[in-house]
Amino acid sequence: MISIKEVTTKSEMKQFVLFPFSIYKDNDYWVPPIIKDEIANFDANKNPVFKNADARFFLAYKNNKIVGRVIAIINWYEVNKQKIKKMRFGWFDVIDDIEVTKVLLEKVNEIGKQNNLDYIEGPVGFNNLDKTGVLIDGFNHIGTMITWYNHPYYKVHLEQLGFVKEKEYLENKFKFENVDGTYYKRISNIIQRRFKLKALDFTKTKDILPYVDEMFEVFDATYSKLSTFVPISDAQIAYFKKKYISFINPEYIKFVVNENEKLIAFAIVMPSFSEALQKMNGKLFPFGFLRLLNARKHSKDVTFYLIGVHPDYQNKGVTAVIFDQYATTFKEKGIVNCIRTPELEDNEAIKKIWENFNPITHKRRRTYRKNIV
Repeated sequence: MISIKEVTTKSEMKQFVLFPFSIYKDNDYWVPPIIKDEIANFDANKNPVFKNADARFFLAYKNNKIVGRVIAIINWYEVNKQKIKKMRFGWFDVIDDIEVTKVLLEKVNEIGKQNNLDYIEGPVGFNNLDKTGVLIDGFNHIGTMITWYNHPYYKVHLEQLGFVKEKEYLENKFKFENVDGTYYKRISNIIQRRFKLKALDFTKTKDILPYVDEMFEVFDATYSKLSTFVPISDAQIAYFKKKYISFINPEYIKFVVNENEKLIAFAIVMPSFSEALQKMNGKLFPFGFLRLLNARKHSKDVTFYLIGVHPDYQNKGVTAVIFDQYATTFKEKGIVNCIRTPELEDNEAIKKIWENFNPITHKRRRTYRKNIV
């Protein structure tokens, strides 16, 4: 007998966050979250995403043991402003028992029906800055701190329950040695002169912060036409500053401004924290924080987290300016591997950005949908 319980207490929320640690124990590729941060992320008093979204947290039990979890999410901006009547689900983890998956997703369906929504899609987060998708290929590659990892049976469960592919995402990587620094230096100089642009590099985090709001304006302009787009609120931007900017080497954040000092392009790269997070096993103390600092300074792998070019400057070679900046920085740091976050398979513009680097698709992930009944 499988039962469902809604999370209502602090102890239950901790159990919710800890559940994946049991099903991925000794897995070489799963990257655990920082437990304290994950709990804070689900706290409506701390995460401003809850100003525009509702979320209900559920645990599944079998023989008095936790065997699954899911968050049922409604992004009200998406529903009311964009008129997309979607019921989201995320942070979905289960043992290999399709009945557990069925019961959890029936609960999501029930909430969607109560709110007059049309269909379910998941796994997705609250918005574009969250993790997305079930891994369907590439299970023998280590995850990242900004993607979910899952067992191969997740895909099987969803498809057997009538969920169909909604969107597919590719994850690619390339060797830094594939980047021709001399070429990008030459092209960057031409582009900067032609369009009166200037590249900004940083060594101190405090110098970056004044540009973050403007960066999200460019982010919104860059991605607003994508089918997955939901705007990021000012409160969420402030939360992002606090949560992530201090994690990132200031040298790994690159901006491009025009002759009026207006930001027109940006990129954020994060050092790979995957191995450090695996060694920490969810705990910042006593030594976890030191592991993160060491990875921040010395990791030879980096993840391209966000990149954006304002539509007025797209197809003008502006990314060459950014890649010239990174070529210099990565050479100094001895970077070996460049890893990209999930990108929509039909995003031709993003494919063109990377095509000169001989990228290899090493993972694929999907979101699935099903009409609400």
